[in-house]
Amino acid sequence: MIRGAAVLSLAGLSALGLASCTADDGLADAVADLQKSAENHDYADDALAAFPLTVTAGEPVKDGETATVDLAFDWDIEGNEWAYTVPVTLDQTDDGWSVEKTPDLAGLGLKDGETIEVLRAYPDRADILGAGGETIVTDREVSVYGLDKSWVEADQVAGSAKKIADALGIDADEFVARAEQMGDQAFVEAITLRPADAADRVPDDFSEIPGANSVEKTMMLAPTRMFARDLLGSVGEATAEIIDASDGAISAGDQVGLSGLQKAYDAELRGAPTITLSAVSGDESRELISFDGAEADPLATTLDVDLQNRADQVLAGVDGTASIVAIRPSTGGILAVANTESSSIYANATDGQYAPGSTFKVVTALALLRAGATPDDVVTCSDTLTVDGYEFHNFPDYPESKTGDISLRDAIANSCNTAMVSQAEKIDDAALQDAAASLGLGGTSQIGAFTGSVPDSTSKTEHAADLIGQGRILASPLAMATVAASVAAGETVAPHVVEGDDSSASSASPDATASPDATVSPEATASPEASVSPEATADPAAVSAPAEGAAPLTAEEAATLAELMRAVVTDGSGSDLAGLDPAVGAKTGTAEYDRDGETETHAWMIATQGDLAVAVFVDDGTGSGTAAPLMKEFLQK
Repeated sequence: MIRGAAVLSLAGLSALGLASCTADDGLADAVADLQKSAENHDYADDALAAFPLTVTAGEPVKDGETATVDLAFDWDIEGNEWAYTVPVTLDQTDDGWSVEKTPDLAGLGLKDGETIEVLRAYPDRADILGAGGETIVTDREVSVYGLDKSWVEADQVAGSAKKIADALGIDADEFVARAEQMGDQAFVEAITLRPADAADRVPDDFSEIPGANSVEKTMMLAPTRMFARDLLGSVGEATAEIIDASDGAISAGDQVGLSGLQKAYDAELRGAPTITLSAVSGDESRELISFDGAEADPLATTLDVDLQNRADQVLAGVDGTASIVAIRPSTGGILAVANTESSSIYANATDGQYAPGSTFKVVTALALLRAGATPDDVVTCSDTLTVDGYEFHNFPDYPESKTGDISLRDAIANSCNTAMVSQAEKIDDAALQDAAASLGLGGTSQIGAFTGSVPDSTSKTEHAADLIGQGRILASPLAMATVAASVAAGETVAPHVVEGDDSSASSASPDATASPDATVSPEATASPEASVSPEATADPAAVSAPAEGAAPLTAEEAATLAELMRAVVTDGSGSDLAGLDPAVGAKTGTAEYDRDGETETHAWMIATQGDLAVAVFVDDGTGSGTAAPLMKEFLQK
């Protein structure tokens, strides 16, 4: 609701002086000034200031020292036309033409003391749907637990508030302070819980605490608390910032999308409101005009309910930061985006920035293939290899039987670092960047995602490190799932999550979002805490696009990469997945990074299984030892 100041009224105006005389006695100029003033909202209530207005003046009709002109008002009330005509009489004086007795020049018919009130009544918020039209986000029952201050005496408030906070496991000091500040009749909200969560969290004797109460209501929620929550986002009361930026379209108390898809598609999910303009004076209200709204259509996404639930279940027992992303290679549809509840990074699956480690060897392999290599080419896997004074090594448990002269296929299957580093002179930065782009890394994204960064190297050592996914190479779990999806699809995949949206907006350049803390040291990568903040990314929408100018990934190249990824499972570091049916192709990755002066490792694994591509990331661990068991659990179910 918007209230404006009173319009110009008959009783409260002094004479309105217009243009001075010209050769034709100034009437034309006076009418032009009158039209301009009206179009500038000079005569309208402030509540209408946000609405575009076009005013057209008719031909003035002069009768002696008076003239009459029609002003045609054409308002745009959020896409609705409100048109009417106001006749205006002007009087000629020694000083020119003026409106001596000013009528309601805005044509609003307001009486003295009345102001305009604009009310918007939105329809029920639309659902968010998953693959196959299955409902994901809809109105679901919740209970709000808290303290009803009207049920207790003033001297009981602090004690009851502390007992309620302790019973519900929330910050007692904060809740007590808030309870003491609110009015004597207030219901002080402590926590909102779904029925299933309430059964586990609210003790049986909660109602015995003086003043303890619960209120039933509904909220727009996904099936479970963790279900793709970072991607879907949340709905809540409009903040002051949202209200200020809405140009009057949103008022205090309105429910709006606060993050994720709920925010990006807020206008579509809220539908078109019924807009009513009324003349208000005190408690009296007269309707001037009303425009019917329209129900919102549900937002259709590619999320697969079963796979998302599966990903959440797999991560439920993982401490720290970990993510799973699943994509349908044949369509590019994102099927699941899951993060651990204890993740230290908001939307880690899509926004996290990490060295991809040996999963990036799929990219390096493509660059080598384009340079003329074949899977059967012989490469040397030594225990160590020094480049410009820096000594590269293999992971501690690298199999001794796969050292020496081995095939490129075996080097990738067993993830030999030194063998890949030894190929550094065969591919330059541009070749590596082009291969990465062909597999979907570094493109633009409209889902608020970090799609990867493959910057130019600054030294021979860093270039060598880039080949094994270290140096300054960065990727998100979604970015690496896209690499796997491109291999499975036989073409560059552009992930999307909203069905049928061909919006053309894009996020910032991938290089622009890379962590500023990334260094040139081969082990040094972005800090594990570094991520793109929700405010810094583009709003989630539907489509991603490959990097401009990337060479198309051919079906033949993809088939060879799929062969190499299959060898990882049958003969290499991904052997834990060997028994799965359908057959799986994969690549493990263990990425070193510095944390407070200590070298630690991120765990990665990407995999393909039929028309499914998956990336698993764990903040602390190894690819084969930590990420692989989670991948197996996800795929075998």
